[in-house]
Amino acid sequence: MLIKRKREWEIPERDATPESAFLSRRSLAKAIAAGPILLAAGAVAGAGRAAADDAAPDPTAGLYPLKRNERYVLDRPLTGEVWATTYNNFYEFGSHKQIAKAAQKLPLRPWTVAFDGMVEQPRTVDVDTLIKAMPLEERLYRHRCVEAWAMAVPWGGFPMKALIDYAKPLASAKYVVMETFKNDAVAPGQKQFWYPWPYLDGLTIEEATHELAFIATGLYGKPMPRQNGAPLRLAVPWKYGFKHVKSIVRFTFTDKRPVSFWEKLQAGEYGFWANVNPDVAHPRWSQASERMLGSDERVPTKLYNGYAEQVASLYEGLKGEKLFM
Repeated sequence: MLIKRKREWEIPERDATPESAFLSRRSLAKAIAAGPILLAAGAVAGAGRAAADDAAPDPTAGLYPLKRNERYVLDRPLTGEVWATTYNNFYEFGSHKQIAKAAQKLPLRPWTVAFDGMVEQPRTVDVDTLIKAMPLEERLYRHRCVEAWAMAVPWGGFPMKALIDYAKPLASAKYVVMETFKNDAVAPGQKQFWYPWPYLDGLTIEEATHELAFIATGLYGKPMPRQNGAPLRLAVPWKYGFKHVKSIVRFTFTDKRPVSFWEKLQAGEYGFWANVNPDVAHPRWSQASERMLGSDERVPTKLYNGYAEQVASLYEGLKGEKLFM
């Protein structure tokens, strides 16, 4: 007899948000959001529409909305789209959260993705060719920032394992390093020489091929907005958000652990593993609770952001490693 064991993130299918309700919620969120955020969101949306009108149509737009994988559902409401797309970290465009308008300057086509390092054959592919070759789906994931705010969002994209299989790394490769774009003509933050541009971070091969590791190409049933990391970004929901590399242009396979962007700046505060743990404080604030975007509500933080049952085994035997910073 096949017995299906419910994972911690799963709820009964009857309780999952129907697609029609989800799409209605998206429209409603836009309509009822009030106060300063509505004005800011309106300006951002206008900038986004203007950028879209001036650019060629996204060749992947017709792929969305994607079919939702009902294995990945939530025990909390989805964050309103207006919040998730107007409160963003993207240091390439500034160190504040309201960078959505500035991010509209990022050109998304042409966009190529390189696979190099310890692979059978280095190659560079067009991003649309890559996306269309992948098994696309939508997943609902928690997202936890190291700054103690959180959201719950519907990512569209594909399992990172499918990308690893596509890249064909050598058996001796132990890590995959992801690198974001470098173009200071459109990204003013990259002119700040004290930052170690381009942004990069990495995962072990075991982490990258875990079923929860996801390459996101869309959000809220549409292609990924620029400010959220278009056209490709990483989503590893058990890790703090600074690990989630945005606007990726390169995947490099190596047998040496990379030193990430934030490690280079402040290794005592931002480590390689960066797994979520409520009992391990950041040196400057507690991680015991988190603020949900769009609300003043604070909720308790969960170990591995609620995915402990699925990922804790990845870190067995790593004595002496600072797994939670």
